[in-house]
Amino acid sequence: MSKLTTITILVLIIGGTFSQASCQEKLDIDGAILIGKASGLSNQSGTIQWTGSDLLLWNGSKWVSLTNGIAFDGQVTDIDGNSYRTIQIGSQEWMAENLRTTKYNDGSVILQTNNYQNWQSSNVGAWCWYDTSAIYEPSYGKLYNWYAVNDSKVLCPTGWHVPTDADWTTLTNFLGGESGAGGKLKEKGLAHWLSPNIDATNESGFTGLPGGFRESNGTFFEFGTYGSWWTGTEYQTNFAWYRNLYTINGDVGRFTTGKNPGRAVRCLKN
Repeated sequence: MSKLTTITILVLIIGGTFSQASCQEKLDIDGAILIGKASGLSNQSGTIQWTGSDLLLWNGSKWVSLTNGIAFDGQVTDIDGNSYRTIQIGSQEWMAENLRTTKYNDGSVILQTNNYQNWQSSNVGAWCWYDTSAIYEPSYGKLYNWYAVNDSKVLCPTGWHVPTDADWTTLTNFLGGESGAGGKLKEKGLAHWLSPNIDATNESGFTGLPGGFRESNGTFFEFGTYGSWWTGTEYQTNFAWYRNLYTINGDVGRFTTGKNPGRAVRCLKN
């Protein structure tokens, strides 16, 4: 039995065409409710929606995660129609989820590359899922090589960009520096991170997840223990900057690597 007070539930019946909103003081349920992703929500206070990886509640001014209580500041949609929660951290507004687009912002298709040899030899923008499996997308998004990050056709939605090395430094400085900022960026608990997930508080709302990465040779590493994100900043001709989060400490790693590895992308509002 569930008691729901002035909460709008979007009920989706799989295989059918029926959907309706119900607003009651008390609703007795015998069975399951399937809450599907919906568009065009009215943002009526109490509305619940499923993002594909989280349940959100509209509290009248913000979407609040029902799994971790974070109040998100906004929402942005990419050219594929994927919606992303956003979070204000200091002077910056970040996506609170990893990018999932298959197209550049001008509508051009980004090459999906699963084959190991093709990934290793590619010098054009490409994406894949971790372990080439779509099951990872709802929570972890896609992995992109740096050629996609740097393409002039633009990877992020209009008004947003792949954060530069300096943008990431602004973020970590606001959170107290690279030593310790990682804990404030990581999702709490062990729902996604493998133990021990040291110092994770997610007080920033960034909700960093351990989606691993794809190496230049096409192999996949560190899922569950390691989150990795590109910056938009080149380092010399053949290298670029990236950031890491780890389960074994609360730090943010800052490194350079070649441009072929696959890493997650977060977009930053201009």
